[in-house]
Amino acid sequence: MNATLSIVVPVFNEEPGLPLLFERLYAALDKLGRRYEVVFVDDGSRDRSVAMLREQFGRRPDCTRVIVLARNVGQHMAILAAFAHTRGTYVITLDADLQNPPEEIGKIVTAMDAGADYVGTVRVRRQDVFWRKAASRIMNRLREQTTQIRITDQGCMLRGYHRGVIDAINRCTEVSTFVPALGYTFAQNPVEIEVAHAERTVGESKYSIYRLIRLNFDLMTGFSVAPLQFVSMAGIVIALLSLGFVVFLAVRRLIVGPEAEGLFTLFGIAFFLMGVLLVGLGVVGEYVGRIYEQVRQRPRYTVAAILEEDESVQHGPARGERARGAVE
Repeated sequence: MNATLSIVVPVFNEEPGLPLLFERLYAALDKLGRRYEVVFVDDGSRDRSVAMLREQFGRRPDCTRVIVLARNVGQHMAILAAFAHTRGTYVITLDADLQNPPEEIGKIVTAMDAGADYVGTVRVRRQDVFWRKAASRIMNRLREQTTQIRITDQGCMLRGYHRGVIDAINRCTEVSTFVPALGYTFAQNPVEIEVAHAERTVGESKYSIYRLIRLNFDLMTGFSVAPLQFVSMAGIVIALLSLGFVVFLAVRRLIVGPEAEGLFTLFGIAFFLMGVLLVGLGVVGEYVGRIYEQVRQRPRYTVAAILEEDESVQHGPARGERARGAVE
């Protein structure tokens, strides 16, 4: 029996591109010949995205579900909210901007049919600006040095997860996380495949440089303590070098006598040490801040409404919208 599919699509201010997404996504899934559901999760959009999702639910209520979040919580928290409401054996995430073509979903399904419980993807001929490609390469290398996560293309959200991996993810309660890396930690047979990548034709990227930096902080600090260890080792090395320099200055004073020519050098060294201390304080602050967010135990997101068929009705399909409160 063919495994059922759940396609998770986070949406945030994607009004211009949604009609084309609906057209291509459902056509691609119909061709697979499998039972499927498309779970859209709106992450606090301020345009007509929610209204368009309601209309699409009205057109295809048998295979469409819509999760509406009360406020913007970020792409990864939105995906986790959708994971909690998926039913399929295979769960596949897809961005709404069509840069990852929906027609590539079949490749992921094939890989999972072959036994993979986690399917990562690598974008071929990536259609992004130069600085984003360069930043991705740098962060990939940094992540590989600081964590046990082996993801070639961490920015590609077109990925597949087996139900066992999804169930494990749903039991996690992290306030800040990186979904592909979290799924990778639970996978027993992860694989990577190549997929096509297209230019964004409508709308604009929701990831600014700042948000990309924050995302990589989530990745490094959420899955490794290597940054803390690096700061500790750097502190030890700098302390030893500083001690050696102090001994050198003391000997020089005894032999040559006092002098003022090295005053600006000392200023430079002092400022360098203060910079190192501030960096170390920032790294420690990242971990402390995450602990603070976690111990408050506030809901990670709030579901305002869910549009889905009512499974409790035994005779004939029924459609409905249910209001929901806070969900962790």
